[in-house]
Amino acid sequence: MPRKHILIIIIAWIVEISLTYWVAKMFSVRFIEVMFFTGVAFTLGTFYFSSSGGAMSRFYTSQVSAQTGIIHERERFKVKLGPVFIASLLFFLIGLVFFILLVTGIIPPQKV
Repeated sequence: MPRKHILIIIIAWIVEISLTYWVAKMFSVRFIEVMFFTGVAFTLGTFYFSSSGGAMSRFYTSQVSAQTGIIHERERFKVKLGPVFIASLLFFLIGLVFFILLVTGIIPPQKV
């Protein structure tokens, strides 16, 4: 993996950790309690914005074709799994492990 990709992964992790920490502070919960949910949001958001084509693209193409009368060629669905998606997926998987440990009681609940 090129150094550029590793740097992008590290920057993406820093951003995801910072946003997750901010969400945890806003809701007054532990970082690992929201890590899974923010990981899901980051992963799905990155997947959505790094892919092209798909249902939304077909919908907008159909709308434009209906309004203009010009039939446009439809774009095939493509996913570009770049370093930001990999970082989000790893963050999600780490959050999943912590979430399972929390639910099973291996990590005890927070003392008030």
